[in-house]
Amino acid sequence: MTEQAEEATLTVDELAARAGVTVRTIRFYSTRGLLPPPRIGPRRVGRYGEDHLARLALIEELQSQGMTLSAIERYLQRLPEDMTAQDLAVHRALVASWMPDTTDEVTREQLERRAGRPLDESDLRRLELLNVLERTDEAGRFVVDPGLLPLGVRLLELPMSQESVLAARQVLLDHARQVARELSKLFREEVWEPYRAQEPDAEQVERMKSLSAHMQPLVVQALLTAFQRSLREELRGAFPKERVPRLGG
Repeated sequence: MTEQAEEATLTVDELAARAGVTVRTIRFYSTRGLLPPPRIGPRRVGRYGEDHLARLALIEELQSQGMTLSAIERYLQRLPEDMTAQDLAVHRALVASWMPDTTDEVTREQLERRAGRPLDESDLRRLELLNVLERTDEAGRFVVDPGLLPLGVRLLELPMSQESVLAARQVLLDHARQVARELSKLFREEVWEPYRAQEPDAEQVERMKSLSAHMQPLVVQALLTAFQRSLREELRGAFPKERVPRLGG
């Protein structure tokens, strides 16, 4: 049995509860081809895995950006076929970074249902340090970032110290900010300013803003692909005689 098959343990109701959507939404996305079919288990009951959950979260994020279902379908078709649940979770977090901050206020029970596992006090503290959630003044209620929660839960399961996880997070943030600054500068100097010099009318300005918005997910996809390839190359260099750890998809 494959690792993916072993992870396919969720019923459609459980998947809906984890993702915070309705069963009807899941079935609708499936009929559009946005979600792969479930794996058929005993008694021919459809079972879903972490890859379905991660893909569903990415679909919801893209839809929140205003992309149509047809556009989302084309977007998903461009993703590598071998993307794991971890890859999709990272991709979704990067896509969410283009959006204004969005948070949900949830109870401890709702938080654990979304996380798909019990969370003890050490787990909650670690998620706080990762800026995945904040405690409210009311006991048992939390403000959670739905875009970062799946990735944060994954990080809880890694055999790494809290200090190592936080150090890795800081490295990613520092370099991501630098990339964002350089890309913003490039777009402003090479695209936006020459365009403005032509004295565009209001309709042309709106088209340019639309172009900027639609470029964002494409840039995210390019960054993720480049990062994965670079990470694999670095790992091959660091472990030349050993099996390369799967950290970059």
